[in-house]
Amino acid sequence: MQTFTTISEIRAWRKENPRVAFVPTMGNLHAGHLQLVREAKKRADKVIVSIFVNPTQFGVNEDFSTYPRTETRDCELLENEDCDAVFLPTVETIYSSNAQTTVSVSEISQNFCGASRAGHFDGVATVVCKLFNIVQPDVALFGLKDFQQFAVIQTMVRDLHLPVELVGVPTVRESDGLAMSSRNGYLTENERKIAPQLYKTLQNARENLATQTISDVEKSAISELENVGFVVDYFNVARRCDLKLVTENDDDLIILAAAKLGKTRLIDNL
Repeated sequence: MQTFTTISEIRAWRKENPRVAFVPTMGNLHAGHLQLVREAKKRADKVIVSIFVNPTQFGVNEDFSTYPRTETRDCELLENEDCDAVFLPTVETIYSSNAQTTVSVSEISQNFCGASRAGHFDGVATVVCKLFNIVQPDVALFGLKDFQQFAVIQTMVRDLHLPVELVGVPTVRESDGLAMSSRNGYLTENERKIAPQLYKTLQNARENLATQTISDVEKSAISELENVGFVVDYFNVARRCDLKLVTENDDDLIILAAAKLGKTRLIDNL
């Protein structure tokens, strides 16, 4: 596996390879990330993974400084998956000191995580756009645990006519249903036992939609989560195509949830 730290190295490598798949990550890799690599290998001649903890998608009082950095272990895991290359840029490589450009995707960024994490999706869209321009992949893969993030990136790619195919990969879960996340490591032993209730509540809500109003389903789910110790950020049913409010004629839906358990913010969807 080749390791690159500069844009010029990536560009030179890219010219030598006809079809490239790209998996952008913030490191601290888990089985969900490795599943993205496996899916990427099915779709291209070469696979490259980036590991970059992006400062611009963290808000005030969020965990940028404490976010786990495990590059040595991450690279070992990637090598075991026969990944072809890894990109390990510094903040200075991605963001010049006089940078003045931000990519902002309106509407689809405004609700859910966008409402409670001001500027988060501007940071996501900007760094992903930069990485796409640097790596110039044919296909890029993202986990669907953060469905809103995937929708934001889809919209950006469409609106800016970026020549990259996006693939959303289903959420990888622990045996008890908890969606795999780098932040799961923040959970205490007791919180870890409670955490799978988020997915169970999503499942219950999906069943209840057959017989209850959306409003009642949402209220019941929030109460269910609060009763076991979650502080709920949001629990909403939306249209899957654009994350807007559901109308009577919509039947392709997604349930989105975010809630804190202790100091750990968990997200999931169904």
